[in-house]
Amino acid sequence: GCGSAIASSSLVTEWVKGKTLDQAAALKNSEIAEELALPPVKIHCSILAEDAIKAAVDDYRKKHLN
Repeated sequence: GCGSAIASSSLVTEWVKGKTLDQAAALKNSEIAEELALPPVKIHCSILAEDAIKAAVDDYRKKHLN
């Protein structure tokens, strides 16, 4: 991925450490974009990171909480 996608994903992994599943799932791409000062053309990278963490939380819940 591009540098913005890697940075977005890396930031999310740091932010979710020690958080509850609900807190991790509540993360918004706008928070990522703001923290990294992403230009408008790179906002999709923060959306990918948000989608990835939400998918990971959903996957964990399906496998471990049912």
